[in-house]
Amino acid sequence: MIKEYENIKVIGFDADDTLWVNETYFREAEEAFGRLLSDYETPNKIDQELFKMEIDNLPIYGYGVKAFVLSMVQSALELSNYNVPNKTIEAILNIGKGMLEKPVELLDGVEDVLKALSKKYRLILATKGDLLDQERKLEKSGLTSYFHHIEVLSDKKEANYSKLLMHLDIKPSEFLMIGNSLKSDILPLVNIGAHAVHVPFHTTWAHEQVTKKETNGKIYKTISSLRDVIKLLD
Repeated sequence: MIKEYENIKVIGFDADDTLWVNETYFREAEEAFGRLLSDYETPNKIDQELFKMEIDNLPIYGYGVKAFVLSMVQSALELSNYNVPNKTIEAILNIGKGMLEKPVELLDGVEDVLKALSKKYRLILATKGDLLDQERKLEKSGLTSYFHHIEVLSDKKEANYSKLLMHLDIKPSEFLMIGNSLKSDILPLVNIGAHAVHVPFHTTWAHEQVTKKETNGKIYKTISSLRDVIKLLD
């Protein structure tokens, strides 16, 4: 075991794109939305306006599929100058329903890693998004028994994690977070003195991307596969 991990008591796992596929479905939905609105704007412009709408709506709707659908509807109204047909609005709602009904596709090695680590550590799921949707995905995943509990955070900033650690009654040095997003799963933990392991996913939402300047000097591990976590903690 790496010396810095000797005091770890609790390991937090991000859910989407760390345990199972998620962002891929959002990209597919964006493409479908672009096709629906193709009479009004170019695909690139539609993408830009939808992303801007999502960011503007984050403080109101938060994260997740439902928030995404509301932003698509609002974008469709504005891009069409409020001429979008009811059938198109219905099609947008159906895109969202389709996303919520997607099967849960586990990433490589997930269950093996959780099985191994749950024998020694308390595991929690620390995610952001819609509570009902995350609970549904966890239930479908078959991974529920490995987790002590689910923590659905309104956001993943230093303050959110500090509050979580107080709730867990542990020091930052006793917590390890594992996730695919540098912005949400890694840097906030490093900044409060906790540990973090980055497992990149091939697709990252633009809002979650960070610059080299933001990561400069930050100490965290990056691994290519979740399976490598076991080697770090052995």
